[in-house]
Amino acid sequence: MPRFAANLAYMFTERPMMERFGAAATAGFKAVELQFPYDLAPTDVRAELTRHGLVQLGINTQPRPNGGESGLGAMPGREREFAEVFQKALDYVVAIGGSAIHTMAGVVAPELRPAAERVFVANYTRAADLAAEKNVTLLIEPLNPRDRPSYFVGRVEQAADLIAQIGRPNVKIQFDFYHVQIICGDLIKRLEKFLPAIGHVQIAAVPSRAEPDEGEVNYPAVFDALDRLGYAGWIGCEYKPRGRTEDGLGWGRRYGLGP
Repeated sequence: MPRFAANLAYMFTERPMMERFGAAATAGFKAVELQFPYDLAPTDVRAELTRHGLVQLGINTQPRPNGGESGLGAMPGREREFAEVFQKALDYVVAIGGSAIHTMAGVVAPELRPAAERVFVANYTRAADLAAEKNVTLLIEPLNPRDRPSYFVGRVEQAADLIAQIGRPNVKIQFDFYHVQIICGDLIKRLEKFLPAIGHVQIAAVPSRAEPDEGEVNYPAVFDALDRLGYAGWIGCEYKPRGRTEDGLGWGRRYGLGP
């Protein structure tokens, strides 16, 4: 039986952020994920999680201006900035009781990619060792070139190769079916192949990024495949509701979701 987490950067946005935790719990979600919660006091976030009995999953490393809007992990010459934003993310996720950090890689020009790969592996090796001390997983997510042109990690195969180079057990793939479908498709075969390296999955309709009940991807078949393959993690709902979030949860009624 699939277990769903609400991504509070995308869902329940009709409410202020601190009210979204309660709305997610009321709608049947048992876990949440955040993106950039750094404007919120960690003590307040943790209190809301406890109040509503929610499991906190991952957050993202904080982007920086002047070229770091999509992350810094693979940016040559910006290793010190990456270390700063990673430490901030690690401190924050530990403070709220979370378990993972999506460490964003950044946009890299083609001619810089060989150097960027070396920087990426070195940065993530150091970060993984720090995270392991706190029992935190690092997530590497391939992002599609339509939404994130020139993003450094652009394919599942590349993410798996980078993880092999890093060689740390707490570095995993964030397998977002929305992105993977746009990048290369063949979702279930790729899921089967890379499952041992996958630490988290996310969903959204393709191409709209709306509720997972329209478009190109047969999500009931995807959920069945996840169950068949023994995936025991959460499924992050990182989609943009067509309207009020609760009104679009019909797709999840069979899984215990709904207003």
